[in-house]
Amino acid sequence: MILEVLPAQAFATNCWVIAPSKNSECFIVDPGITAPSIVPALSEILRRHNLKPIATLVTHGHLDHTFSVLPFSEEYGVPTYIQRSDRKLLANPFLALAAGGATQSIMDQLGVKEFHEPSDVREFLGGERFSLAGFDIETIHAPGHTAGSAMFVVNDEYLISGDVLFHDGIGRTDMPTGSSSTMAQTLLTKVLTLDDALNVLPGHGAVTTIGRERKQSPYLRPEYLETMKRGGDRG
Repeated sequence: MILEVLPAQAFATNCWVIAPSKNSECFIVDPGITAPSIVPALSEILRRHNLKPIATLVTHGHLDHTFSVLPFSEEYGVPTYIQRSDRKLLANPFLALAAGGATQSIMDQLGVKEFHEPSDVREFLGGERFSLAGFDIETIHAPGHTAGSAMFVVNDEYLISGDVLFHDGIGRTDMPTGSSSTMAQTLLTKVLTLDDALNVLPGHGAVTTIGRERKQSPYLRPEYLETMKRGGDRG
């Protein structure tokens, strides 16, 4: 199996490249903000392993995870998979970002004012199962960070967690469409119910496991989750 991560220049968002082997099909996850796009660096990884990309998976619609979706889809002609509630963010990402925030500043520096979704966007709701590049993929709707945040289970071995779960952390909930109480429900019913052996590929930071986070993350302790359920935590 080939599992490579390419952190984007802005916010060090993890862009994952996943393939069963060299000389095979692959899919990518969350191509983020690298000027002018992350595509040249991704193309180098694809050439090195002789991989053919067949899809982009998007964990949620924040711009640090979607900035290079359009140029990648145009370069390789691949579909983009995104949860239905966040699809609108592909064309209007600032619906879920704070006005005047760090992302807006970066876009101003880059001179980027308009966004467009790719020509082939495939929505999912959560609970679907399908095959990509020889992998079995299960979608999980996991709102809280954004309304359409999602995770993907790959071959019952890896969890692509986006900004839902990190090594010793969880995603913030204080931006538009985020919700502390909804995130608490997601963590209780969608994350803590998963197998401890699952390897977690997060949207930022180091790889971890469900078992490690269950035991060591302060954000998954019952008292913290209870505070979040009451809306007492803002991220």
